[in-house]
Amino acid sequence: MPDCIFCKIIAGDIPSYKIYEDAEFLAFLDIRPLTKGHALVIPKKHYRWVWDVENISGYYSVVKKIANAQKHAFGTDRIFSLVFGEEVPHAHVWLIPRYDDDGHGPAIDLKNIQEYSPDQMMAFAEAIKNHLSD
Repeated sequence: MPDCIFCKIIAGDIPSYKIYEDAEFLAFLDIRPLTKGHALVIPKKHYRWVWDVENISGYYSVVKKIANAQKHAFGTDRIFSLVFGEEVPHAHVWLIPRYDDDGHGPAIDLKNIQEYSPDQMMAFAEAIKNHLSD
């Protein structure tokens, strides 16, 4: 899909903070994070909805791998997963680490976007990558 921002990230036309990549799936940090380490997991093949992904069990195996790496990287047991699909028409799962002091309260506030420097984002990505085998 030539106008899809996620397809452009997959193609390397738009830079991203990649944390995982294999032949079918890609995970990267959200550039509008709700908390530190907020990541997206997408299929490389363009599907409109998560439920359309042919290898959905493989997809969710990657989602689990990233969530577990986030838990270890950031010392939290709470990783929220969200599937909306409204803002970008490409299947994606949000993985959002939660912290006691993350400013969201008991529920995620989708308007509470956090700002981190490029160095912080790179450090978050490296922390997750370093825990992918945990």
